[in-house]
Parts: sequence; C-alpha cells; structure tokens
Amino acid sequence: MSVFTKIINGEIPSYKIAENDKFFAFLDIFPVAKGHVLVIPKEEIDKVFDLSDELLSEILLFARPIAKAIESVIPCKRVGLSVIGLEVPHAHLHLVPLNNISDMDFTKKLKLSDEELKEIQEKILKAL
Repeated sequence: MSVFTKIINGEIPSYKIAENDKFFAFLDIFPVAKGHVLVIPKEEIDKVFDLSDELLSEILLFARPIAKAIESVIPCKRVGLSVIGLEVPHAHLHLVPLNNISDMDFTKKLKLSDEELKEIQEKILKAL
C-alpha cells in the first residue's frame, strides 16, 4: 500500500483540497513552490500512463478547477503541470504555481510550517 493510499484512507493526515469518488487532491508537504498540490487517483496505479483512458482524461478535468483556484490565490503567472512519479509508486499529477521555469525544480523543496500549509489550504479551498 502506497503512502498516498494511506492518505486517502485517512491513516496519514493531509491538507486535503478536493475529493470525489475517483480522485483526491492535497497539498504537497514538501512543495517546490507555495501552493503545490498533488492530484491522485484513488485506485492505486503506479504509472500515470497506465491509467485507463477514462481515468486519464478525468484526472485532468478534476485538476482543472483546482489549478484555477491555485492561480487565483497564489501569486503566479500560471499553474504548471508535471508528472514525475519516481518518489511514490502511485500515479500523481503535480500542480505547481509558476513565475519562472526554476519554480519546477523538484530538487529544491520548501520547508513550510503547519500554519503556512493551513493558510494555503484555506485560501485554495475558499477559491474553489
């Protein structure tokens, strides 16, 4: 069972942003930028391109309003989308607020306090 499945099941706490019957979105606790959100299918599938056609298209539709909400409350030029998938064997999308290309550098992670993460979560939830 992946750490993401444990988050979905409530075994590990998270800063939940959105959820439906197929997907779950939450703040990355080791973000590359403030407002970095992970979007995952509830079904534990390792690689994003192993998702069914239906899930692959629906994950983007689920992510779109989240990206729009991030863009409306986090100072950025746009929200970038990335699929890396090396750290956790559970398909996931990264929604990252961008002001320049270096904001997508996954080798540099921010350390945010619980208060900062809660504040970001509340802003995004309010915008949704």
